[in-house]
Amino acid sequence: MPASETPALSIVDAQIHLWGTGLPNNQAHRQVTAFTAGEAIALMDAGGVDAAVIHPPSWDPGSTDLALAAVRDYPGRFAILGSLPLEDSAAAAIATWRDQPGMLGLRFLLLNEPYRSWAADGTLDWLWAAAEAAGVPIALLATDSLGDVAGIAKRFPGLRLTIDHLGGRGGNTTLKDAAAMTHMPALLALAKHPNVAVKATGLPGYSAEPYPFPTMQGYLRQVFDAFGPDRVFWGTDITKMPCSWRACVTMFTEELPWLGADDKRLIMGAAVRAWWGWPAAGEAPPGPAG
Repeated sequence: MPASETPALSIVDAQIHLWGTGLPNNQAHRQVTAFTAGEAIALMDAGGVDAAVIHPPSWDPGSTDLALAAVRDYPGRFAILGSLPLEDSAAAAIATWRDQPGMLGLRFLLLNEPYRSWAADGTLDWLWAAAEAAGVPIALLATDSLGDVAGIAKRFPGLRLTIDHLGGRGGNTTLKDAAAMTHMPALLALAKHPNVAVKATGLPGYSAEPYPFPTMQGYLRQVFDAFGPDRVFWGTDITKMPCSWRACVTMFTEELPWLGADDKRLIMGAAVRAWWGWPAAGEAPPGPAG
């Protein structure tokens, strides 16, 4: 390769949903009864997206099986963050969670009761302890519980936590721009915990402005400055976005002059692969999470 050339970015979307039945219970999603792996692959190819991490949605009881089939049918293109019932002490399942094909970790929503209280009062400590012991990363939609997440991160320093959607509620809010980002001080405070990362997913959905969503760029810069490129992960939650997959990509790759080439390499895919333990083809698996 000539010295003047740089390798193409390997772009990994940190969050998408696939489903095969039922309408999404979150009205921000496309109100269609299916969004399949084949549809996603066609759109990913058009948008320049190499791979994506599926988060099976709750409204389709078969969504985990659908995700596992996507991993099988499109090798290297998909991985999964699954879930377990938080009402059950499922430590035994967590111990072998990553033995499932393509399964990287777990993802939970703490926006509503009783889950918010359980995160605050220690009820879920069995979960954090089991995931830490097994090296299973966990992602959280936890806007009102970011202070509690700080305590969890401190008590379980070997547990890799990821905060969804720039710390906000994603499609669970209709607030836009500054009104959707009032939690930002609590999110930035989490940066001091080296085992906490942030998904920069769904940013266009927070904005009332047109592309390239300048107000959201300012909040993204704050998160980047606090967490650094190793702990900020690009992604879309594409079925909620008001723009194309390509626009979600170029918002980061073409509209942020303060991101250097290595920053982009990390944020657009390399960092999330390292954090969640999903090596690209030809790469050695990372060591245990720490």
